[in-house]
Amino acid sequence: MKSLKKFYLPAMALLIMTSCVSVRVVTDYDRDTNFNEYKSYAFYKTGIDKAEISDLDKKRILKAIEAEMGSRGFVKSESPDLLVSIFTKEKERVDVFNNNYGYGFGWGWGYPYWGGYWGGYWGPNVSSRTEGALYIDLIDAKNKELVWQGRGQGSLNNFQNIEKKEERIKEFVSEILAKYPPEAIASN
Repeated sequence: MKSLKKFYLPAMALLIMTSCVSVRVVTDYDRDTNFNEYKSYAFYKTGIDKAEISDLDKKRILKAIEAEMGSRGFVKSESPDLLVSIFTKEKERVDVFNNNYGYGFGWGWGYPYWGGYWGGYWGPNVSSRTEGALYIDLIDAKNKELVWQGRGQGSLNNFQNIEKKEERIKEFVSEILAKYPPEAIASN
């Protein structure tokens, strides 16, 4: 029974950890930019049109960005200070865990119970998941130069439930924009 616990407890912990993984965020920015000058934004249609995702997901992402920008005091404008663009990347990730030998329940004679343990070979356990990245670019509208970029990377579940999909998209956008403006600027 101890052998079973040694196998199942770590396996369950790994399953729980991978199902609750949040978004990993990395940002980059132009150190010479005064981010306090930016008060308005508009979406950069040319960049957004190139994003290789469905139009429905684009709408969900843009809606989430609108909500985040509004909560930070930004106003959508015809003559904006910032242009917001997005692009995405995704890849299939395959994880292989090698379980060489273990015990299981099955038919046979074993101490202390009839039909107790039997030893056996368990081959490698293979699982796959889609991992995606959402990039949010903030471009100085006057100079047409990238001034800030945030990338959120995490596991994408193929949600059949639209509400869950929208929540995951909001989580990606919220986690990325939580890093704007850069800390060095925000503390001034």
